[in-house]
Amino acid sequence: MSRLDELIAWFNSNAGVGSMDHHTRVIVAFSGGVDSSVVAYAAYYTLKDHALAVTADYSTLAMDDLEEARKVAREIGIRHEIIKYDELSNPAFVANDKMRCYHCRDELARHLIAVAKREGALLVVDGTNADDLKDYRPGIKAMREHGIRSPLAELGINKEEVRAIAREVGLSVHDKPSNSCLASRISQGIEVTRDRLSMVEEAERIVKELFNVRQVRVRLHTDNIARIEVGRDERIKLFDTSRLDILDERLKALGFRYITIDVRGYRSSGLNIIDSRR
Repeated sequence: MSRLDELIAWFNSNAGVGSMDHHTRVIVAFSGGVDSSVVAYAAYYTLKDHALAVTADYSTLAMDDLEEARKVAREIGIRHEIIKYDELSNPAFVANDKMRCYHCRDELARHLIAVAKREGALLVVDGTNADDLKDYRPGIKAMREHGIRSPLAELGINKEEVRAIAREVGLSVHDKPSNSCLASRISQGIEVTRDRLSMVEEAERIVKELFNVRQVRVRLHTDNIARIEVGRDERIKLFDTSRLDILDERLKALGFRYITIDVRGYRSSGLNIIDSRR
């Protein structure tokens, strides 16, 4: 049995297939990234219009990511709903301590469950994969506390296998770089504000525009220091001194004081790595 077949079988076993009524059977927490897209694909393949993908527009989601989610939902064919709320109204989230992701996912889970109750769905799933369980991710704990399930993780499907499934079924995001909310770019202990989120979002857009790179993080540190990470195989693209001068000028115009490049390139949880060495 292929990994995709296993995923489809998981939905057959857990979403009440065979006793279909007019109700939605499953809610998929849908970011438009490759993980949640594969889950959404399998849910739609199994359940058709009894599956609903839900994307949260919660103030820390980049607009490009929101548009990507809309596009991929159309590509899959799954029903898609965007819910809107403001994470910045949550003081625990704004404080940006080591439990920020917990507070984020706790609030998201509550909104997803509200949609599930409205739709009559008993199953809510997300795109957490087996590799995610190896990292420090308090957000996963929050989702579990609310009963959100993760078929990829439960089946032991890792990121490489997720991408293989996405390629197999022709999803355009099969090679999309990993992403996370904009708040993850702000160093722990610095309050998350709308202005800082905008700075980071625009800075990443500028880096992509100037250097034609796909994987970008602009990490915001104390004293408005910007630390730029790009994909390790893309680092060579940054060695253009004329464009570096333009980058320095444009990012300082946004409010950054110093612009730095992380010579090691992008790595997941880059701020966790830095903070753990304090």
